[in-house]
Amino acid sequence: MTEQRNKLSLFSFFAMTASLFITVYEYPTFAESGKTLIFYLLLCGLFWFLPVALCSAELATIKGYQEGGIFGWVGKLLGEKFGFAAIFFQWFQITVGFVTMIYFIIGSLAYVFDFKAMNTNPMIKYLCILIIFWVLTFLQFRGTAFSAKVAKYGFVLGIIVPVFILLIMTIKFLGSGHAINSRFTDKSFFPTAKDFPQLVSFMLAYMGVEASAPHITQLDNPKKNYPMIMFLLVIVGVILSTIGGSAVSMVVPGTLNLDSGVVDAFKAVIANEMIVKLMAILVSFGVMAQVSSWIIGPTEGLRVVAEENLLPSKFKVVNKNQVPTYILIIQAILVSIWGAVLTFGGGGGSNVSFLTAISLTVIIYLSAYVLFFIAYLILILKKSNQSLERSYRVPGGKVVQVITASCGLILSLLAIVSSFIAPSELKGSEATTYVMILSVSFIVTIAVPFIFYRTYSMKKKQNSSINQ
Repeated sequence: MTEQRNKLSLFSFFAMTASLFITVYEYPTFAESGKTLIFYLLLCGLFWFLPVALCSAELATIKGYQEGGIFGWVGKLLGEKFGFAAIFFQWFQITVGFVTMIYFIIGSLAYVFDFKAMNTNPMIKYLCILIIFWVLTFLQFRGTAFSAKVAKYGFVLGIIVPVFILLIMTIKFLGSGHAINSRFTDKSFFPTAKDFPQLVSFMLAYMGVEASAPHITQLDNPKKNYPMIMFLLVIVGVILSTIGGSAVSMVVPGTLNLDSGVVDAFKAVIANEMIVKLMAILVSFGVMAQVSSWIIGPTEGLRVVAEENLLPSKFKVVNKNQVPTYILIIQAILVSIWGAVLTFGGGGGSNVSFLTAISLTVIIYLSAYVLFFIAYLILILKKSNQSLERSYRVPGGKVVQVITASCGLILSLLAIVSSFIAPSELKGSEATTYVMILSVSFIVTIAVPFIFYRTYSMKKKQNSSINQ
C-alpha cells in the first residue's frame, strides 16, 4: 500500500526533477551578464546540461544500476570509494545551496511584509533561515508523494506562471516606450576574458537534473518515461532561464540586489503593489517547492549507501512513509551551520554571502559531475556495449557518446577553475573574503568523503561481512 501511494506519474516526476534545477533565484545573477547571459545559457545548456541529461538517461536504464543514482553509476564503474564520494558531493553541496535558496525567499518575503531587517540584519536573517528550513524539513516526513505534489504546484504556480507574467509585462513595458536597461545592451553576446568567472553561476542553472534518479523505481514505466523527461527538461530549462534572466537584466534600474532582484523586476514592470506582492509570494512558494524537492531528492541515494554498510546503521532508518528521517535531521543541522558561516562570515546583508554560497554549491557539485562523466567514459570505452543491458543509449555511436561526455567533463573542469576568480562586483576585502571562505570550504569538503571512507566505511563493511 505504501509503495503504491509513493508511485510517481510522469508529470509528478517531471515537476519534482524540474524543481531540483530550475533556479528562479539565480535570475538576478544571470542578469548581471547582460546579453552575454544568452550565450552562457545556450553554451551550458547544449554542451553541459544536454550531456548530463543524455548520460543520466543511459546510466539510469542499465540493468542493476538503478539503485542509489549517482552512487551506483560511479561506484560500479570507478569503484565504491568514488561512488561514495560522488553521492556525498551531490548531497553535501545542497546543504550549502539551501542557504542560497532561502536567501532568495527571505528577500522576497521581506518585501511582502515590508520588513527590511529580515534581509539586512544578520541575526534576524539567520533566524529566518532556521525557521524556514526546519519547517520544510519536517513537512517532508510525509513522503515522496507529498513532496511530488508540492513540486507540481510549486513548479506551475511558483515558476511557470511568474516567469510568463514577467515575460508578458516586460514586453508590454518595453513596448510602451521604456528603454532597455544599459546593463543588457552594453554587453556583447560573446563573453570577454573578464567575464570568464561568470560561467559558474550559469552551470548552477542546470545542476540537479540527475538527482531524482534514485526515485526512478517509483516512476511509471521508467524505461520509456525517464529518457523522455530528460529531453523535455533540457528544453524547458533553457527557455525559462533565458526568459527570466533577460527580463530582469532589461528592466531593473540601478544596482541589482542578488536576493531580491526578481521582485525588483516585477516592481519595475507592474505598477500595482498588491500584484507585485502576489508575484513575490508565488516565486517564494516556487523556491520553497525547490527546497522541498532537494530535501528529499538525494537522501534516497544516501539510504542505499547505508544499506551497503558504508554509513552508520541509523542512516537506514525510515518512517512509515519510507522517508530516511535521521538523514533529514543531520541535513538540517548541517544547513543550520552553513547558514551561520555564510550569513555572519559574509556580512549578512551584502552580496558576498550570496555569491560565496552559489560558487561553493557549484564547485562541490561539479566534483560529483567530474566523477560522473569519467564513469560514463569508462562505460563507453572499456565496457562492451553488449555486456550491460540497457533500454536507452546516447544516440550517434561510440564517437558521439565520447564527445558528448567529454564536453560535459571539460566544461565542469573549466567552471571549477573559474570559480576561484572573485566576481567583478566584489572589490577589495569582499573579494578576499570570498576567495578565502571558498578555498577553505572546498578543500575541507573534498577531503571529507575520502577520509570518512578510509577510516570508517571500509572498516564497518569489513566488520559486517565478518559478522555475517
